[in-house]
Amino acid sequence: MPVSETVVIALLLFVGAALYASVGHGGASSYLAVMGLFSVSPAVMKPTALALNILVSAVATFKFWRAGLFRWNLFWPFAVASIPAAFLGGASNLSPRYYQLVVGIVLLYAAVWMFRSSLRPIAAEPRPPRLAAAIIAGVGIGYISGLVGVGGGIFLSPLLLHNGWAETRETSAVAAPFILVNSVAGLLGHFSGVAQLPVNLPMWGAAAVIGGWLGATYGSKHAPPTVLRRLLALVLVVAATKLIIGA
Repeated sequence: MPVSETVVIALLLFVGAALYASVGHGGASSYLAVMGLFSVSPAVMKPTALALNILVSAVATFKFWRAGLFRWNLFWPFAVASIPAAFLGGASNLSPRYYQLVVGIVLLYAAVWMFRSSLRPIAAEPRPPRLAAAIIAGVGIGYISGLVGVGGGIFLSPLLLHNGWAETRETSAVAAPFILVNSVAGLLGHFSGVAQLPVNLPMWGAAAVIGGWLGATYGSKHAPPTVLRRLLALVLVVAATKLIIGA
């Protein structure tokens, strides 16, 4: 891969990490989008996205926890169910063609979620979810997250907000550690994919961590920027379309 292309990817990962970390996400869908735009091999995309996700979600977890927004009683039912499911998903493999198709659909979902969440704040009074509902949701989110190579925040966040289970900033504070544990489980399940990690990962990881630190610092204290979310949604749509057409 040319040096110029490597640097451009690092800059885009920095932007994606900053935007996603501002809402408590690890940014895996944006990393998949960037790699999809540059035609990175599907065998490399999944473990790389998970590795970057671990770094950024760890930063976001620390930032939102320091801000006093984390709720253990909301986190654990989803996490306990999702961790083994994410491991199984990570151990499952799709053919490159179907992987590109599934990732493209996931990115489209992420784009719709990003755009819709930017239109208006969700003001519902939060109420705790039923234990059974949280466990069932955790299993489903965990498996698809491990299979695709994301941490599950793009699924958990809208679920929490649309059902009125958490306020916006509490959602971010729960999504960050949820993404962290799922990404670790998914990468362990896909341990063979570690050999596919690119040589450029240290540079990309540093860019993502710096972006994630800045984004999480902002997001843990202020409302997320709606305009930037809409721009990110546009990038996801472009990348998803490219992946689906090329599948």
